[in-house]
Amino acid sequence: MSNEEVFLTKEGLAKLEEELKELKTEGRKELAARLKLAISYGDLKENSEYHSAKDDQSFMETRIMILEKMLTKARIVDESTMNLSSVSVGSIVVLNDIEYSEKIEYRVVGPAEADVLDNKVSYESPLGKELIGKKVGDIISVNAPMGVIKYELLEIKMM
Repeated sequence: MSNEEVFLTKEGLAKLEEELKELKTEGRKELAARLKLAISYGDLKENSEYHSAKDDQSFMETRIMILEKMLTKARIVDESTMNLSSVSVGSIVVLNDIEYSEKIEYRVVGPAEADVLDNKVSYESPLGKELIGKKVGDIISVNAPMGVIKYELLEIKMM
């Protein structure tokens, strides 16, 4: 992980803190129980339950380290001081897909919070990069695998 700041909304910070707490408490307890049970089966060399639990433990501890680093570098986006005249991290944008005349709403967030299924787009993504700094009425062109997608920025708002 780089030394750059991690931009988070208040909701994103709370979600990451909750995930970290869950992993450090219940996650570790569950894995300890799985390891204890797997060890009771004997011969660890050919014990698939033991190896699976050890792999899961490694992944979980790596995730804990990543979350801890993210949280120490977190910069919370203060929506109360945001200027709605242009798009920034934390903005909610309403776009019009020009080709299909379809309205789409996204929230611009940091990479740690990005979730396409929840309409949260990272400011580092192709769409996010094009949105940052744009104003209502601007046309945004995004290169996608199927070609260039054009949007008109209809509205900038906050939660």
